[in-house]
Amino acid sequence: MANLNQHNMNSTNHSWRNFKNGVMQTLTFVCAILVITPLVLVFYHLLWQGFTSINLDFFTQLPKPTGETGGGIGNAIVGTFVLLGEAALLGVPVGVLGGVYLSEYGTTKLNWWIRFTADILNGVPSITWGIVVYALLVVPMHGFSALAGGVVLGMMMIPLVMRTTEEILQLVPNGYREAALALGVVKWRTIVQIVIPAALKGIITCVLLALARIAGETAPLMFTALGNQYWSQKLTDPMAALPLQIFNYAISPYDDWHRQAWAGALILLLLVLSINVGVRFLTRDRSRQRNN
Repeated sequence: MANLNQHNMNSTNHSWRNFKNGVMQTLTFVCAILVITPLVLVFYHLLWQGFTSINLDFFTQLPKPTGETGGGIGNAIVGTFVLLGEAALLGVPVGVLGGVYLSEYGTTKLNWWIRFTADILNGVPSITWGIVVYALLVVPMHGFSALAGGVVLGMMMIPLVMRTTEEILQLVPNGYREAALALGVVKWRTIVQIVIPAALKGIITCVLLALARIAGETAPLMFTALGNQYWSQKLTDPMAALPLQIFNYAISPYDDWHRQAWAGALILLLLVLSINVGVRFLTRDRSRQRNN
């Protein structure tokens, strides 16, 4: 009789555990769907509103004068890549070298303050970055420019690239460093020839993520690059960018500009999506090794 009661109790407990496990699985699945749903809705809406507006003229022509239909945003697409290139020229070397310093050099106290400052900068609103660069570059240069736009985006990249690079370099086994030093290789050469190549894929990944992070920024460019309806010939002149063009078209009273704003938003989303796909491709080998 006692064994029968014990069996019934174990069966009841097992059923209760299965019920709780099913509830938690359902809850986590619903939460996962809720995370994915906004992306699906945004992508679907942009495809529905903007795909029909994409054609060859959209990529190659300049914006039409106010009130006219047609034209394109070729200058804004080119301007976006120019600004991202400028940002990479500033943000990648400074951010990577800063990460190397935090990982391989420095003192505990000094590095703590550098990390603390970088973490604060990562949380600074983008419009604040725009105001700062406006005061530092736009006002002294007496005009908006693509140079100022590239600088503000590059400054936004630096803390993110630096902190991520530090974390990636710390994943490189210390045995690599110790073996090189035991062979008489100086520290800087060990870092350049052994540590950085071992972490190169991770560093490239963090750079791509930082570029995706700044690709859609609008507020800092309003204070620096400003925008332009024509092809920009100099970095010292205002320059168009996709986020700026989308913003200007979206707040306009013209239906044709609204149509092009949706198309521009779709192109910007595809740009960010392609960067993230590249990140997934670069991290694929490391994920396989971790699973094995």
